[in-house]
Amino acid sequence: MSSAHKNLSVFNTEGLPDISAKKFVIVVAEWNDEITGALYEGAHKTLLEYGAKPENIRRVNVPGSFELSFGSQVYAQKPDVDAVIAIGCVIQGETKHNDYINHAVAHGLTDVALKYNKPVIFGVLTPNTLQQALDRAGGIHGNKGDEAAITAIKMLGLQ
Repeated sequence: MSSAHKNLSVFNTEGLPDISAKKFVIVVAEWNDEITGALYEGAHKTLLEYGAKPENIRRVNVPGSFELSFGSQVYAQKPDVDAVIAIGCVIQGETKHNDYINHAVAHGLTDVALKYNKPVIFGVLTPNTLQQALDRAGGIHGNKGDEAAITAIKMLGLQ
């Protein structure tokens, strides 16, 4: 289901694990910072709402979405980090750069999660327009950051 038909901030919270002792790193791309800042705020708020302690949530900035994979790997390899949430936004432009970036980031984050056997969450918006990004960063379609945080929590419940 596309986010045009689902609110990203509405999800099932039944059976969530206790995350009060879990440590999270949120890796945030600086590119499109108006959007990524709002996504970060959503993720941070959701983690706190469901039991994470403020001192167990760390924000790390990287220049752009392409750098999310490496930034996530730096922290995923640390034994005291339980989950990594990668936050970015790649808006389709006049060239195909978004196809290459989005594909690389999706594969990179998947590889990091499998390599370190811990949740590494794809919290990257891939909209066609700035308005679509705004709609998914706290606008009419909710906040992808909320969804990314709840995904991290649910994935920790698998371990």
